[in-house]
Amino acid sequence: VPLEKLVEIINGLRQIPKEIEATLEAQESLTEHLAHDFAETKDFIFLGRGINFPIALEGALKLKEISYIHAEGYPAGEMKHGPIALLDEKVPVVAIAMPGSVHEKVISNAQEAKARDSRLIGIAPADDEEVAEIFNDLIPVSTVDELLSPILTVIPLQLLAYHIAARRGLDVDQPRNLAKSVTVE
Repeated sequence: VPLEKLVEIINGLRQIPKEIEATLEAQESLTEHLAHDFAETKDFIFLGRGINFPIALEGALKLKEISYIHAEGYPAGEMKHGPIALLDEKVPVVAIAMPGSVHEKVISNAQEAKARDSRLIGIAPADDEEVAEIFNDLIPVSTVDELLSPILTVIPLQLLAYHIAARRGLDVDQPRNLAKSVTVE
């Protein structure tokens, strides 16, 4: 990594606490509002690419754990290998579309989901006009370096899972069949 890029990432990392706070403030009511629409949903698909693919997995896992909704996270580029067959107007798709090396590909995958009538929820910067037109719902996060983006993109997914579970009347602090720690022998 060139020194200039490393300095840019370090400076961005120093701004992350402020960005997290702004993200939490901006998204609390938005994710709560979306929870009203999705409290009775049976299935959810989460798409991410590159560094944000594990965040799509985390979003799906969190929704399953506390809302008891079937949710799957997929690499956006693999959508045509199975998940696309599940898509219709009853299956919302959450796509993480942050600026960076895979941005255009994620947008293309999101458009494929929209063509199958899925309601699209985007996790992306609010100032991206292309993204604003594609997604039915946009949960905005700040534009940060691609390497730092997972720190911010995970927040709305966790808030969405929390608010959906609360809307369903579930105990978000004591999910059923979930251990606080796992012992492997």
